[in-house]
Amino acid sequence: MPAITGWNWLKEGTGLFRKQPAALTTLLFANILFSLLVSAVPLLGKMVAVVLIPSFSMAFMKACLMIENGERVTPAVLLTGFKKPVLPALCKVGLIYLGASLLLTLLTKVAIDASFWQQVSQPVDPANPPQVHASDLLAMLGIFVLDVAVLIALAFAAPLTYWQQMSLGKATFYSFFAVLKNARVFIVLLMAWFAIFFGVCFVVALVLGGSSLARVAIMWLIFLFVLLLQCAMYAGYRQIFGKPIDTVAGRVNLNK
Repeated sequence: MPAITGWNWLKEGTGLFRKQPAALTTLLFANILFSLLVSAVPLLGKMVAVVLIPSFSMAFMKACLMIENGERVTPAVLLTGFKKPVLPALCKVGLIYLGASLLLTLLTKVAIDASFWQQVSQPVDPANPPQVHASDLLAMLGIFVLDVAVLIALAFAAPLTYWQQMSLGKATFYSFFAVLKNARVFIVLLMAWFAIFFGVCFVVALVLGGSSLARVAIMWLIFLFVLLLQCAMYAGYRQIFGKPIDTVAGRVNLNK
């Protein structure tokens, strides 16, 4: 596919969001609240929240399909990825997310000096600005890019597991190589998404300054752009793998 396809996905995702913005926003906040509650569980809570990422993401995928079909998104969509028999399969995909997350955490500790995090966590003193090494900044940027690449590469594993009933290995394989084969499309998508996000945030900061209202507005923009990216990924899945159709039996096939 041509690289401009990434821009088209972003436009299609924006179009889906504009049809039912309230429903998708409510869905996002419900997922965030549920994830925070799971993460608050002692010992294993945070790891369980990572394992459930594919189940959370399927709620947005299903919601986008419903919007495209002209259906009203209801709160029941939240349970899309938490029903049997798909939950165990999606949790297996979540274990891939967990493994990647642990590896990236280990890489972060090895590549970035501990003093960097201590200086970043402390309040900024204009008289004594923190001394940050360029190598730490480059390492942080590299790990961030790698983190985004991993998330994008695994983005289609959950819908392939849910809609095509693929095994863990097969879904991961097809998701990874679908992204790799169309890497320039995803690069354009992410670059356009980041550019518009930072451009809008820059305008908000200019207009509102450093006020509390500006911080609230930027926080809302973060939520909004997360939704737009989710909708854009559905547009990408639809074009690469075909539009999914729910059958009466509950199984899902592809109409290509």
